[in-house]
Amino acid sequence: MITAALVKELRDKTGAGMMDCKKALTECNGDINAAVDWLREKGIAKAAKKQSRIAAEGLCEVVVAGNQAYVFELNSETDFVAKNEKFITLLQEIGAICVKLGAEDAETVLNNGGEELIVNATATIGEKISLRRVCKLTKTDSQVFGFYKHMGGKIATVCVVEGTEEEVARDMSMQVTATKPLYLAKENVPADYIEKETHIQLELCKNDEKLAGKPEAALVKIVEGKVNKGLKEVCLLDQAFVKDPNLTVAQYLQGKHSSMVEFVRYEVGEGMEKRNDDFAAEVAAAAAAAQAK
Repeated sequence: MITAALVKELRDKTGAGMMDCKKALTECNGDINAAVDWLREKGIAKAAKKQSRIAAEGLCEVVVAGNQAYVFELNSETDFVAKNEKFITLLQEIGAICVKLGAEDAETVLNNGGEELIVNATATIGEKISLRRVCKLTKTDSQVFGFYKHMGGKIATVCVVEGTEEEVARDMSMQVTATKPLYLAKENVPADYIEKETHIQLELCKNDEKLAGKPEAALVKIVEGKVNKGLKEVCLLDQAFVKDPNLTVAQYLQGKHSSMVEFVRYEVGEGMEKRNDDFAAEVAAAAAAAQAK
């Protein structure tokens, strides 16, 4: 009998996925040492070892199916691999799983066939491949999706717009892609974000020689103005519309009898540590090792 404890032990030994470990134990009649060899022979254990590497390149993708849209980020170690035909195929397969399952997160995809696909791709391609995140957006029949991919998928954006004009929704997705807003409107900004920005601006004002000697009340007003200016940059509806800077996004939407519902913007590797290969150092190290032999 293949127990959960045995599967976990094999997974801890090899780093392979749960389903791969279970299959290996089944094929090897529960012999864990034989299962380790089985995983090595299939290239799965080798692929698992790559999971400690940094994978901060890759592509983001958008898949639309009826009233659902899925945006996800699939990572690789290098930009070169992200252009590989096998990687593009894997991207499409992950998108198909998202649609089939109505997946709202990466765990759902990984636990339902995605992990096996990724492990196999890692073994075949030779780099760590990982599914970082998945987001599902749902619209009503009175709403439209707008989506935009920049640089072939380095950035992918999906917007949900109340209204019937697809061009407006696409304009909004391009706006979000270009300006990287954090929030839809001021009322969506968390209090701690405003507190942090207020503290930062206050410290900057205190250290500004031009403002030396200003009354406390005056500094408060200056800080408030700077914080509000900053909020206009991070709140989508208050931003200048990129196609007509004389209008705010809110004014543009109002003129089109439309309104923004929500948006998601994914950028490959944002917030992740980037892999830093020093090939000159690698060559030097390799040469030194060869001389030492």
